Amino acid sequence: METHLILVGLLSICSLSFGQDCNPQLKENVDFPGHDITILFSPDVEHCQQLCTQHPSCNFFAFYRADSTNTERTFFCFIKTTPNGQPSVQVPLQGVTSGFSLKPCSQDQEPCLSKVYQNVDFFGADYRTLFTADHEECQRACTQDPACQFFSFINEAFETVDFRNKCHLKFSWPVPRIPVVAKKAGLTSGFSQITRISQQRVCRGKLFPNTDIPGNDNEVIPAVSAEHCQALCSAHSVCTYFSFESNKFNCNLKNNKENIVTERKNGFTSGLPARFCQLDNAWVQVAHENVDVPGSDIRFESMDDADTCQRTCTQDPYCQFYTYTNDNFDDPFGRRRCYLKRTITMPAPPKVSKVANVVSGFQLRNCNSKTTV
Repeated sequence: METHLILVGLLSICSLSFGQDCNPQLKENVDFPGHDITILFSPDVEHCQQLCTQHPSCNFFAFYRADSTNTERTFFCFIKTTPNGQPSVQVPLQGVTSGFSLKPCSQDQEPCLSKVYQNVDFFGADYRTLFTADHEECQRACTQDPACQFFSFINEAFETVDFRNKCHLKFSWPVPRIPVVAKKAGLTSGFSQITRISQQRVCRGKLFPNTDIPGNDNEVIPAVSAEHCQALCSAHSVCTYFSFESNKFNCNLKNNKENIVTERKNGFTSGLPARFCQLDNAWVQVAHENVDVPGSDIRFESMDDADTCQRTCTQDPYCQFYTYTNDNFDDPFGRRRCYLKRTITMPAPPKVSKVANVVSGFQLRNCNSKTTV
């Protein structure tokens, strides 16, 4: 009961953020100290503001610019929240720009990040390298590769001759990743029905029931079903095949380009990713009974059934997945509640730093992206 009350309190905080007015104004050389949720990396304040907007709990943020005198915090994006959605104090601080989440504003859910950054490196997350004539061609290569989310290009003036004209293509998750999946009686969980329009043909992925592909794990992440795991594998830059363990909700993403060795094993479903086609999204429409996906809450609303909860999630542009508490939920005071949830899906480098003669930027696919229900 105590855990539930804490959860309700936190969700009430998240709910308050949606009562705030739209405030896109940026405050230059102003810090909002304290109230940090997490710290992410951003190349500029606009990207930081978009990270805050996509974070489920963020109300406001502070970004340490490249000209910050605090070099240890350069390119830091501090994600923040308070119960009333407002900073408790504002202080002048050179090299810092602060602002607010754009959740209350009407804006693009998949922002176009067309700017490139001179003498800035997006360190890490590399999955492929090639040589290109300039950073424009490197950005085109990133845009045309479905797995690429951002890039760093080493230009012809770089101090190490061997690395000049090298284009590094980099990956971050473009689809929602559920942090935790667990069995829990009285709960129903599922996904928003909004899907991207794709010019690719629709295809059905290949699944192998009661089959494991042992070894070669690249990453293990939670998933609610084998079909969900297959979609995650299809979105990953280096996933060659996968195995889903239903009892633990583990999605084992594998990386082995040489061979595939299967073995019969109950409770496992393995399969191959979809390449050059759009996976049939019928799995997104499935509601999973007695399954919880805790955390990542935007807010909650009271409603009569799980179907209404799913429709509410679909109609909310920020909601990606949900959990509904049914009439048999163990806490009678928490029944018939729809918890709307999301995670960050915009391109986000794991680290941003100053490096001379390096140019970095993002893919341009989102500049023409559309969504439909």
